[in-house]
Amino acid sequence: QVQLVESGGGLVQAGGSLTLSCAAARSTYVINTMGWYRQAPGKQRELVARIIFGGATDYTDSVKGRFTIARDNTENTVFLQMNSLKPEDTAVYYCNAQTYVPYGVHWGQGTQVTVSS
Repeated sequence: QVQLVESGGGLVQAGGSLTLSCAAARSTYVINTMGWYRQAPGKQRELVARIIFGGATDYTDSVKGRFTIARDNTENTVFLQMNSLKPEDTAVYYCNAQTYVPYGVHWGQGTQVTVSS
């Protein structure tokens, strides 16, 4: 099991910025994809952004142009820079890592992001 430790959540005003970080403990697993998901009250968990080892990225439409995902492959750390935050971005944000050999999906415990108007 890969242990994921998240940080950076908090309370901000609309239009403000936050940066989330997630560090994966070292293991014998190969970590291929890392990303961020979020879950708002009464909503299903959804993908926010993800990045593979080679650098290709994928974003949900609602955050394109505002959020940026980056990765430090050497340290197995992923970052999510969130700009121009909106109240609808309020959610618990979860770090995710996908591994191979063996295959697995791993989750952090989540960090709260609250955007006030």
